[in-house]
Amino acid sequence: MRASLSVNRELVVLYWQMGRSILQRQGEEGWGAKVIDRLSRDLRREFPEMRSFSPRNLKYMRAFAETWKDDGFVQQVAAQIPWFHNCVILDKLRDRSEREWYLRKTVENGWSRNVLVHQIKSDLFGSQGKAVTNLRWTLPPPQSDLAAEILKDPYNFDFLSLGERATEGDLHRSLLAHLRDFLIGLGVGFAFVASKYP
Repeated sequence: MRASLSVNRELVVLYWQMGRSILQRQGEEGWGAKVIDRLSRDLRREFPEMRSFSPRNLKYMRAFAETWKDDGFVQQVAAQIPWFHNCVILDKLRDRSEREWYLRKTVENGWSRNVLVHQIKSDLFGSQGKAVTNLRWTLPPPQSDLAAEILKDPYNFDFLSLGERATEGDLHRSLLAHLRDFLIGLGVGFAFVASKYP
């Protein structure tokens, strides 16, 4: 596992360095110089067994380097997750602070790419720590901040497709049918024990 993570880290750092090189060349030669197309052709000719040098992937490398200018952040955070996780974050998010938040949460929770996509679609970033509580007044700051972050509200039940007149039984049945998605939405530390467990 450590060897695999180390290979991934080196690959992501290599892609970041290539992205920086592309940015530099485009700056020197101008935007219309087709730097990415030429580089893609040259790299695929030199390394025919490597499929990661398509123009599309080189554009991701460029966007990755443009987004994360600090190599320390790249090595410590962004390189800790697989390349295509980074591509998902680049594609689906525009705000830098959101991108960084999802990167850190992916590292922290070990999210698969599908889980990451689900968390972005359900706007986990926007709903974190929105519960109405009295924690700020009843706990000292370090504990109240941590407790507020743990509480995620409002819970999003849109995926259940229930109407406004749904009963508790309807909610129960729907939650069981969508248990996996529901537990992913709650975050780390939740487990299903049984239905109506006393």
